[in-house]
Amino acid sequence: MSAPLTPPPPPHEQAAASYPYGKAGEAAYPRHGRWYEQDGPGMKAEIREAAVTAVAVALGGVLLGVLWWWLAPRVPLVGDVVGDDWAVYLKDSEGEQGIGVDGTFSLLALGFGAVSAFAVFLVRRRGGVPLVVALAVGGLLGSLLAWRVGVWLGPAQDVIAQARSVGKGVTFDAPLKLSAKGALLAWPFAALVLHLGLTGLFGPRDPEQFPPAEPYVSPGA
Repeated sequence: MSAPLTPPPPPHEQAAASYPYGKAGEAAYPRHGRWYEQDGPGMKAEIREAAVTAVAVALGGVLLGVLWWWLAPRVPLVGDVVGDDWAVYLKDSEGEQGIGVDGTFSLLALGFGAVSAFAVFLVRRRGGVPLVVALAVGGLLGSLLAWRVGVWLGPAQDVIAQARSVGKGVTFDAPLKLSAKGALLAWPFAALVLHLGLTGLFGPRDPEQFPPAEPYVSPGA
């Protein structure tokens, strides 16, 4: 007398067995199916980190403004009396000090952009759209802050009053001025390019979304 053969499991049990981490139709890997609900708090955390990053980067503009005021070349002016009125002229009409002022700001801004991008990458290697936007916004705000800080620290804006105070024919420094406003974009541009390059070269790679398919084995095999 032979023993009865064990019948194969019902089809719904076979389907459930092929999904070891849940029922059919539910994903066993992050960012799919029921686990996708975890993206909500993750996005909120990214936005908070981006806000903190933008503020921290923008505050670096204070240091940039101080360095610009300290390192920028001085533009010499001289005052003269024409009739009863004062007139102010460039002492060296062919001098390039004005170009040097803009160039100094641009070079310092490029350096600050590189440093901020590298620092942000070290703190958070994965990157993300909110972080990249925060880096660009923070760099632009930092440039604007540096511009105003440098002007505030520099010589007074009233050149006629300065010419009267120092006297006729005496050289004095012109107010610190940024003629090329495009230099304000040097910081965010350098930060974006370097951060995207670092993320592309050294950032973490996303894992495969789906596991490799396993060969189907017949229950009677």
